[in-house]
Amino acid sequence: MKRPLFSQSNAFAYHCSSLLQRCMKPKRLKPCKQIHALLLTKQIDMNVLSLSSKLIGAYACCGDLASSKLLLQKTPNPNVFALNWMILTLTSSGSHEESRNYNNSPNKYTFSAILKSCVGLLDSGLGKQVHGLICKFGLHMDLSVCNALIHMYCNCSIICHARHVFDKMAERDVASWTTIICGYADAGKIDESVILFERMRIEGVKMSKERLVPDLATWNAMISGFVQSQRAVEALELFRNMLISGIKPNQVSLTALLPACGIIASIGTGKEIHGFIYRIELDINVFVASALIDMYSKCGSTKDAQNIFNTTPNKNHDENIQPNEVTLTSVLSACSHGGLVEKGLEIFRSMDKYGVEANKEHYSCLIDLLCRYGSGCKIHGRRDLAEKICERMRVEMNKPGGFVTLSNIYASEGEWGGVEDVRKVMKDKKVIKKPGFSSV
Repeated sequence: MKRPLFSQSNAFAYHCSSLLQRCMKPKRLKPCKQIHALLLTKQIDMNVLSLSSKLIGAYACCGDLASSKLLLQKTPNPNVFALNWMILTLTSSGSHEESRNYNNSPNKYTFSAILKSCVGLLDSGLGKQVHGLICKFGLHMDLSVCNALIHMYCNCSIICHARHVFDKMAERDVASWTTIICGYADAGKIDESVILFERMRIEGVKMSKERLVPDLATWNAMISGFVQSQRAVEALELFRNMLISGIKPNQVSLTALLPACGIIASIGTGKEIHGFIYRIELDINVFVASALIDMYSKCGSTKDAQNIFNTTPNKNHDENIQPNEVTLTSVLSACSHGGLVEKGLEIFRSMDKYGVEANKEHYSCLIDLLCRYGSGCKIHGRRDLAEKICERMRVEMNKPGGFVTLSNIYASEGEWGGVEDVRKVMKDKKVIKKPGFSSV
């Protein structure tokens, strides 16, 4: 008589193994527990098809770390699949230190998960040790491992090591290019990121099988890098090139771009971008709203800034989205530039309403608002008080209003040495007084 390929119990175990795999993707814990109970009831050998390891991985994936750890303690030789899921789950939950306890017999997925823990811990020393192990296990040329290494080194601010890994890679994908370009941009080395960006585009055209093109994240990183480097015109030009390339911007793109208009005080360009947002029907979330408020306030259009602020909470009421601390800083700055003292004070007092606690930036804006409006110390001839305030400002403030007021007090008394001292402090602190302008 011909023996069956699978015994009845093995067939059942195979079926359960398949069901456990299906529980993991949507993270369905209840069916996972039901399958576990069924396996125990049927007294199925848990070593068949590595069912114990599958259960450990399934529990970890579904977020039940307690059950996963308990099974792990009772399983003599859990396989790499189970350990990888434990590391990934612990890393995702922020338990980076604990995840280091499960790195026996690693494969490429184990190393990728451990490197994420190094990023969470900002532990470049541990990252370098893991890099050494990767080379020892012969995985230093694997694409996913190399991408994880570049990501770790960039986040730990060791861009030279990230570049070394990048240059040694046998093949690169979009993630490889995006990570290294973002790394250079975040490190303030925008020129190097531009070179890599252009190199990516050129090498992408040369590829025969699959064209390698910058994705939206890469474009966003480049735009943000230019803006952070105060290279507003280049940021705007890059955004135009992105549109020409057929890439549709998202909220991150516009949040990164709008400060460029504030840098060059171009309200016309800012309004064009604002109109563009409506044309492509992009949802204005709290981050885009904050960027619009900041742009309008820096361009001197306090009315437009106030309109955005007034409509933001109403528009997002159903989603329970409120202005955040950045939004309120932008609005207070707009009130300061526009001399709207009463409105500024009203907004400052209403911060509790939005669940935002006033921080140093908010108080800075408030002081700047009052200084611009009344130039109190100058009006009352309180040079002694102005000097005391300025001493505090040397440490705590980066707003120009108070410094300019003290400088004017010295100038009115003919003490040009004092004026020079104040201007030197402003220069050292990189405090810039933007000149007023008229759009008429």
